[in-house]
Amino acid sequence: MKFGGTSVADGERIAHVAGLAKSYSDNGDEVAIITSALAGVTDTLLDCANVASGNGTVAHIHEVIIDISKKHHDAAHVAIGDVGGNALILDRVLSYIDGRMDELEKALIGICYLGELTQRSIDYISSFGERLCAPILSGAIEAMGTQSRSFTGGEAGIVTDDKYGDAKPLDESYSNIADCIKPLMFNSIPVITGFIGMNKSGIITTLGRGGSDFSAAIVGAAVGADEIWLWKEVHGILTTDPRIVPTATTIPVLSYIEAMELSYFGAKVLHPRTIEPAIKHGIPVRVKNTFEPEFAGTLIVKDDAPTKEVVKAVTLIRNAATINICGAGMIGTIGVAARAFSALAGAGVNIIMISQGSSEANLSMVVDESHVQWAIQALEAEFINGVVGEITYDVDICVVAAVGAGMAGIPGVAGRVFGAMGKSGVNIVMISQGSSQHNISFVVSGKDAEGAVNALHSEFELDKQMLK
Repeated sequence: MKFGGTSVADGERIAHVAGLAKSYSDNGDEVAIITSALAGVTDTLLDCANVASGNGTVAHIHEVIIDISKKHHDAAHVAIGDVGGNALILDRVLSYIDGRMDELEKALIGICYLGELTQRSIDYISSFGERLCAPILSGAIEAMGTQSRSFTGGEAGIVTDDKYGDAKPLDESYSNIADCIKPLMFNSIPVITGFIGMNKSGIITTLGRGGSDFSAAIVGAAVGADEIWLWKEVHGILTTDPRIVPTATTIPVLSYIEAMELSYFGAKVLHPRTIEPAIKHGIPVRVKNTFEPEFAGTLIVKDDAPTKEVVKAVTLIRNAATINICGAGMIGTIGVAARAFSALAGAGVNIIMISQGSSEANLSMVVDESHVQWAIQALEAEFINGVVGEITYDVDICVVAAVGAGMAGIPGVAGRVFGAMGKSGVNIVMISQGSSQHNISFVVSGKDAEGAVNALHSEFELDKQMLK
């Protein structure tokens, strides 16, 4: 079970989570928990580190330390309590918190004096949110009469490469976790920090923002879980963003490939890499609502579930930009696309979507809007020899994707998608469809994006179909 920052926002919610996990344990389930940081703590830590590396002061750092310490002391008092034997648990947890706060303050002061903030330092600083929360949650479980013990990701056995900020777990992590965590699940509830691991030198690394879901999948796969549950503040994965379409409903069942398409094309419920360990080990993933635990949520399984729905969901990527490479010199010239993609990779630009005309005279790509200037500079430097006639770009565009395994091999789906756009007066800038036929994605201007999502949601009656 993984609980996000909203689920463990404060002491009351930590107590709720502890009670929830205990209820499943009492019913005979073997449970392991992966926890995020308290709400807002990681952002506060990173803000403080950034300020410290610039014009920060020791006095400012001390103020932040006092605030964070109080937040966790208050949470511990509420979640654990100080009556009877719980007082001993509380004292142990508070002592642990105070020790970590001393380490954090020293690290921030060091950054302040050096005036430098490396990615390795960022990983270390940002890890404190989860490392402070885990013992509070574990202590709350103990206070309710169930054995528990907290671990950092590294202590639990997650060993990664040295890519700070976006570390990849090594294969040995799975056997490490199985040896460390699985034996404890028989009569206790281990609590493990999400988001963080350590490299072979014992240095803290992080799996990237949102990596707590990834941690949960790694641990779940390692212990051979029946299911991996991601507890969030929503009823599962919805047919689209309810802020755009208020009638969006929960999708009961998705396949792994559908969930990956949704996460790639903008759905924020899942970390894009979350289900990789689940796929590898064939473990279902369930997304549930912490505050309405009786609701089944969304189950993500290996095989495409038989369904009448051609399209299951509509997603939206905002703040994107298109880059167009064109020129007659490209026709018949071998390696133009390879050179373009290599240049962008070298500049650290991720390509969201690609489209090329059969004439070979035009190659279009979608990138994050914040990367567009890097992309243009890299492409202009690569094609300075004149093979490409012109490189242009457009900003304030969005990518809309209709996703569903049911569209594979079904004629007329694209016609319905683009017919709905025509009826709604939405101009399509660029189109792409993968050979898997699990999604049709296209680019529209920012002003047309929400209209496009509404039109597709209505065309495929997603608010009705999922209720059947």
